[in-house]
Amino acid sequence: MTYPHSIHPALVPGVSVDDQKIRYRVDRPIVLTVGGLIIAFVLWGIVAPMNVFDVSSAALDWLMVNLGWIFTVVAIGMAIVLLCLAFSRFGKIPLGLDDEKPEYSTLSWAAMLFAAGIGIAIIFFGPFEPMSHYLSPRPGAYEPATQEAVIGALAQSALHWGVNAWAIYAVVGLAVAYVSYRRGRVPLMSSILTPLFRNKDTDSLPARIIDGLAIIATLFGTAASLGLGALQIGTGFQLVTGWSTTGNTVALIIIVVLTCGTIASATSGVAKGIRWLSNINLVLAMGLAIFFFVVGPTAFLANMIPAVVVDYVGSLPEALSANMGQGEDMQEFLSGWTTFYWAWWVSWSPFVGVFVAKISKGRTIREFVLGVLFIPGSIIILAFTILGGTAIWLQRESGDIVPGNDPANMPPAEEIFFIVLDHLPGAQIVAPVVLVMLAVFFITTADSASLVNSQLSQRGNPNPNRLVTAFWAICMAGIAAVILLAGNENALQGLQNFVTVTALPFAVILILMMLALLRELRGDPLALRQRFGEEALAGAVLHGVRDYGDNWMISVEGTADEDYAAGAAFDSTAAEYTEWYARTDEEGNRVGYDYETGEYLEEVNDSAATDGSWDPEEGESGAVDSADADDAVGPAGAVGSDDADGVAGSAGSDDAAGSAGAAGSETADGASDGEPKA
Repeated sequence: MTYPHSIHPALVPGVSVDDQKIRYRVDRPIVLTVGGLIIAFVLWGIVAPMNVFDVSSAALDWLMVNLGWIFTVVAIGMAIVLLCLAFSRFGKIPLGLDDEKPEYSTLSWAAMLFAAGIGIAIIFFGPFEPMSHYLSPRPGAYEPATQEAVIGALAQSALHWGVNAWAIYAVVGLAVAYVSYRRGRVPLMSSILTPLFRNKDTDSLPARIIDGLAIIATLFGTAASLGLGALQIGTGFQLVTGWSTTGNTVALIIIVVLTCGTIASATSGVAKGIRWLSNINLVLAMGLAIFFFVVGPTAFLANMIPAVVVDYVGSLPEALSANMGQGEDMQEFLSGWTTFYWAWWVSWSPFVGVFVAKISKGRTIREFVLGVLFIPGSIIILAFTILGGTAIWLQRESGDIVPGNDPANMPPAEEIFFIVLDHLPGAQIVAPVVLVMLAVFFITTADSASLVNSQLSQRGNPNPNRLVTAFWAICMAGIAAVILLAGNENALQGLQNFVTVTALPFAVILILMMLALLRELRGDPLALRQRFGEEALAGAVLHGVRDYGDNWMISVEGTADEDYAAGAAFDSTAAEYTEWYARTDEEGNRVGYDYETGEYLEEVNDSAATDGSWDPEEGESGAVDSADADDAVGPAGAVGSDDADGVAGSAGSDDAAGSAGAAGSETADGASDGEPKA
């Protein structure tokens, strides 16, 4: 048999990207092309901001009516497919080598997933979104400002931040973890799709387009979050200090100042300090929720929490079936809320996915899916119920947050949190703390996202070039500034325009990712062993009953009879089952490897390296073409180097900018951050 390294594909224990031989480099075509497009966009926004807003608004209107259904398909379809996958025979496949134990305990892993859900958007949207749904519900759902609207508004918010949101993240996270820790490939978006490519070279034009679209989606999704954070910090600063300016001047100044802090963090090694600040931020965020629960309407919130969960689950079919064909009112609602959120989560998925993949090494697919879908989603729903429930309760009691229950009197989104906070005791102490939290969230988010983008544009280099990292941080800041300039008083609308339009191409890529993953899982070593087991047992039963009646037993022996052979219909030497685990050197040339000892062989048989055959005396495998070789190698990626200068984090993760943060990496210098968030 011509098996690479003389090992049957069903016996391969898996290949970790951390063990591959890799040579990293800056992918100049991606950096120059994507960077040039972003610079052109920023210049356009500076020269003609209103033109940018008008064009993006027109693009959004057309996209929502004609293609908005793609985001709905992604949000619904990914959740269904992932749950089916978790409870199928593929659910037992590990995201790592056979018998590899998870890197973190279940409790630590759950805490890190929780950390991934903490960020700027929870504070920004926590009180604002439920209040909006309370006064302006989804058309046909319930009457506004009623008792029914209280639970309905909180359940609608839960829909946008719950299972469906995390299903979008989980697709990327699962795919990255599988191809990196099980298949040993580059943790790039393009390498996930290689099973669908004829040319499996991740340097090809289609591969570069895919990785470029992932960077663009992340840049705009993250910039939107930074824009929101700057708006809210500016508003809080004005309310706390009494200093007032017109327009978004303060927010723009904050973007400049905090971006300088981001660049300093990402390039000068101060990320370890950011890691500690992020840990503190996580504790403060939990403390903030407890503060609202204790000093706010405790009994009301305690009753609301289980009721909201039940209503959320019960209303899922109706809420998810809302579509653009139900009239202009529904189109307006979905464009501003549900479909916009699906687009936002799509834009964040490369970012959050890398972080979640990093911390999930060694988990089974079943553990991964159930944990990622339900742990962070449950925490976020709880947070929204507490913050939003408090806002609605105060509105029903005093009526002064939104005078007359008139949506037209709704304060700006960035002010709602501080208005609600002002109704609670201790607001003067808590408000400055919230400003510090927002500032740290801003820096960790920008730092981490720029590191992930830097890794994506450097072939997954765990120690990316710091100048490239700083460049992406500046690009994000520029986009955030353009969003504020173009939107002016309608900054939130501007955010929705840009995020939705730029996320659409990656939504299509997500669908292809799931198809590629499902295709690859069918050839996983564990899946092959399961297949052999089923075939062998069926053949043994047939053989035993036919020849021996009731009295027979099973033994393992070779057979030439195809009626009983376990692998009679299976070609175990096919390239799709064997090429992926053939080891290569930094140049993409086949090298020998001993899977029993886990060591590379120093000598390479010349004939094997050229004719693709197996030499049993040398124990070497043949060569693959350069495209397959490059794919087989894959870098030790953005996920897992012990001394990584940048690993994926989670915006709000305990070390979004420092290490994998909550992920607990001991020596990583810079992490990424990716919340479900804005």
